[in-house]
Amino acid sequence: MGAGEGTVGAAVLERLGAQAAVLAELDDAVRADEPDAVHRMRVAGRRLRSALRTYRRLFAAGVTDELVAELRWLGSALGRARDREVLGARLAARARDLPDACGPDRVAAELERWGRAEYRRVWPEVLAALDSPRRRALADGLAALLDDPPLRRRAGRAAGAELARVAAREQRRTAERVQRALDGGAGQDEALHEARKAAKRARYAGETAVPVAGRAAERYVERMKAVQEVLGEHQDAVVAAAALRGQADASGEAFGYGVLYGQELAAGEAARRELPAVWRRAAKRKLARFG
Repeated sequence: MGAGEGTVGAAVLERLGAQAAVLAELDDAVRADEPDAVHRMRVAGRRLRSALRTYRRLFAAGVTDELVAELRWLGSALGRARDREVLGARLAARARDLPDACGPDRVAAELERWGRAEYRRVWPEVLAALDSPRRRALADGLAALLDDPPLRRRAGRAAGAELARVAAREQRRTAERVQRALDGGAGQDEALHEARKAAKRARYAGETAVPVAGRAAERYVERMKAVQEVLGEHQDAVVAAAALRGQADASGEAFGYGVLYGQELAAGEAARRELPAVWRRAAKRKLARFG
């Protein structure tokens, strides 16, 4: 792989190779629109992009830039379909639990139709991306990087210490963004979204370390995932509330939509209240000490 066993370079290349294989293996499943295939491909792409960004200093300058950009493009194409799929399912499920006075069955059916229509509307973008020269070039670029990795000398450092150092750095980065979000004020929703992205990147850094650091890295991953999930619930509530505002005007079930809107606002507020306690568990400095 271009780096000896026990080096940080070897650990990162192992991570990249595993996720590149997942990305390639899912092409047919995504084209067939198999359940969860889009989500799994999107996650593999995120993990690849995160590793290439987090450990870019292990590679020759600029080598990973184009791959990161192309993985972002692919993720965006996949994301539009996946986000609509998840949003439609979330809103329909919540609608079924509405009080009878809100017309739960009618509202749920309406939201299911809307979700399916939105998914079908953007699905051609997914197929176009998979069949495009850019997708083939991305696969070739990843294969070339893995076949002959242009590693710097620092890639030969001991994996354990270097992976722990990176995990601590990502933990600090997440702390800055969480604190900014908790400070409140204008733009808090966006600040919480940025904190979520930082927590996800930290989680992925921890995943890279698991084969080397074992249970210590797994604890780091678990705590960062918990932060990510709380912040993800907040983001989902924000997006859902915005979608409900847009749909309510076109619906004959304004009362039901209003109740759902209030529930999403409450879900977002509950996530904000939960964040400090969840973050305290992930903020401990010893969490990133994998030794």
